[in-house]
Amino acid sequence: MIPVRGHEGQTVAVLGLGRSGRATAAALKAGGAQVIAWDDGPSGREAAEAEGIELRDLTRASAYEGVSLLVTSPGIPHLYPAPHAAIQAAWEAGVPVDNDIGLFFRSFATEGFDQFDTLPRIVAVTGSNGKSTTSALIHHILTENGRAAQLAGNIGRGVLDLEPPHDGEVVVLELSSYQTELARALTPDIAVLTNLSPDHLDRHAGPGGYFAAKRRLFSEGGPDRAVIGVDENEGRYLANQLATAAADDRVIAISSGRKLTGPGWNVFARKGFLAEYRKGRQVASVDLRDIPGLPGAHNHQNACAAWATARALGLGPRGIEAALRSYPGLPHRSQRVAEKGRRGLRQRQQGHQCRRRRQGARGLSAYPLDLRRAGEGRRGLGARRGVGTCGQGLCDRARGRGLRGEAAGRRGRGLRHYGPRRGAGHGRGGAGRHGASGAGGGELRSIRQFREARR
Repeated sequence: MIPVRGHEGQTVAVLGLGRSGRATAAALKAGGAQVIAWDDGPSGREAAEAEGIELRDLTRASAYEGVSLLVTSPGIPHLYPAPHAAIQAAWEAGVPVDNDIGLFFRSFATEGFDQFDTLPRIVAVTGSNGKSTTSALIHHILTENGRAAQLAGNIGRGVLDLEPPHDGEVVVLELSSYQTELARALTPDIAVLTNLSPDHLDRHAGPGGYFAAKRRLFSEGGPDRAVIGVDENEGRYLANQLATAAADDRVIAISSGRKLTGPGWNVFARKGFLAEYRKGRQVASVDLRDIPGLPGAHNHQNACAAWATARALGLGPRGIEAALRSYPGLPHRSQRVAEKGRRGLRQRQQGHQCRRRRQGARGLSAYPLDLRRAGEGRRGLGARRGVGTCGQGLCDRARGRGLRGEAAGRRGRGLRHYGPRRGAGHGRGGAGRHGASGAGGGELRSIRQFREARR
């Protein structure tokens, strides 16, 4: 645990008593603060009472008498679409509002840092897609190369639940827009923006507010190095704002699909190859195509971000490449789940956790797909409306002999709008009564041809 500093002997209120809220309360107590708390749900209040946390209804103005700070959990809206009643009450009482990320950055450095040969460093990763994979990949690269590292934030542990850092240790944080928009302190040593696409627009009152929340990680703290995905206009704008000259190597531009060979520091992936350029000259390259834990262009973008970060931390290309090859991937992402027989791999896309269907389709495009059982189960692709949203992309990529079982009815009804129906028969000659062919009208094939398709 990292004790919160600066509130010794003060009363601090905590709003929201989930995992991060209870960890915040414990860290405040460890730092010498008196904690009061509230949660709208009875289960959260019961859990807090069991841990000895004093409860007080923070939606009432009288609750803030003697309170020096309100710490709110990330999921609680503080501005849009409407501020929570407890936050409005804190405003009326003149009580500052912060979150656990702000407390962490203010409490991270201690007097003991003076005794370290190498100061601990913080890497903060944000973006719309790929934050978790990029954060986990950076952590994996560091540990595989013998560097002490911890992983926290929106992935793994809460930030205040981390162990106090050791000499030369690196803390890798995944931060969402909910966390960056409110934190009163944001001072990472390296800040990473993977990419940007519209998301959480109701929470941020539109794409401009969403980008502004992400941009705070770079504008508020002034990181020593900024790794920025420049495939979108927002990323290009941010990189331009941070750089003081064309060759300013404090900004590392990354791209998935664009060749970046300008005078600065660039890392990009094209056609499955990662390349690093400095001052217009290539200094390293890696073939990503045969790395099983990082399939597809979206993961190649994550690899670029992790590579740039690791290089900024002083790691060499060979050590980074070896770590990329041993990266197992995250559960419920583009994950290898089985290897069988001599004929090659059987690989299955675990895409049921995709909150954004288009992102899911992008991940699925890394494989020749077998959709025969894709709609099975309570959370299969046929559930709700997943197929209808990204059906065209899935139909273009699908390879299988016709849908079977529970998948046939639900998935077939979704895909039939996106591709021409073949004959009514099953098997190789047609997609089946509920099946669908590829966009070009070709026959759907079995995933057993995965190895040949990869070639």
